[in-house]
Amino acid sequence: MHGLINRALQGFVTDTFGQDIWARIRQEAALPFDGFEPMLTYDVAWTPRVIDAAARVLDRPVAAVLEDLGTHLVSHPNLEALRRLLRFGGVSYRDFLDSLEDLPGRVQMALPDLNLPDVTLEEHALGEFHLTCRFKVAGIGHVMLGLLRAMADDYGTLVLLEHLGTTERGELLSIRLIDDAHGVARRFELAPGVRQQSSVFLG
Repeated sequence: MHGLINRALQGFVTDTFGQDIWARIRQEAALPFDGFEPMLTYDVAWTPRVIDAAARVLDRPVAAVLEDLGTHLVSHPNLEALRRLLRFGGVSYRDFLDSLEDLPGRVQMALPDLNLPDVTLEEHALGEFHLTCRFKVAGIGHVMLGLLRAMADDYGTLVLLEHLGTTERGELLSIRLIDDAHGVARRFELAPGVRQQSSVFLG
C-alpha cells in the first residue's frame, strides 16, 4: 500500500483529534513505527488494522470514521491540492461526477506507484447515478461517500447519497442530484484570472 494513503488516515486523525490520539491508535494497532512516510510502500495489512484501531479508540463505527476521512480529504486547508485536483473535473457537480473514472489515470501521471480505487459511474435515471468503487481495502465506499458529500458542498449542490452495500463488482453508492444551485460554490480558480463562484457555501 502506498504510504500516501496511510498518511492520509494519519493526517485526518492528527488534524482532527491531535497527536495524543494518534499515539493511542498506533499503540492499539501495534504499529512498530511512529507514522507513515508518504513515499514509502507498506504491507496492505496495516491499513485495515489502523482503521479498526481508530474506530476503537474514537469509539465510533468504522463506516463513520471512513466517511469523516473522505470529508477531511476535501475540506481541510492542508489538503487544498487534492480539492483543486477534484475541482478541475469541471464547472458543475455533474461534470465532477463524470470525471471520476478518469481521476486515477490523471493522478498516476504524477505518481505512477499510487493505485487509487477503481470507480465506475452509471446513470440509471435522469440525475440519478450508481457509483461502484473497488479497492484492495474494504470500506472505500464510505470514504467516497464523505468525499462526494464534501464536494457537493464545494459546488453548492444538494445531493442525496447512500451506501448500498457491497456487490461482486465492489461497493455501491447511490447518488441523486436534487438541486445544482442549492447554495453558492466555494471560490475556485481554474487559472489566474479565471474563476468559478467566489463565495463560500456552508451546506
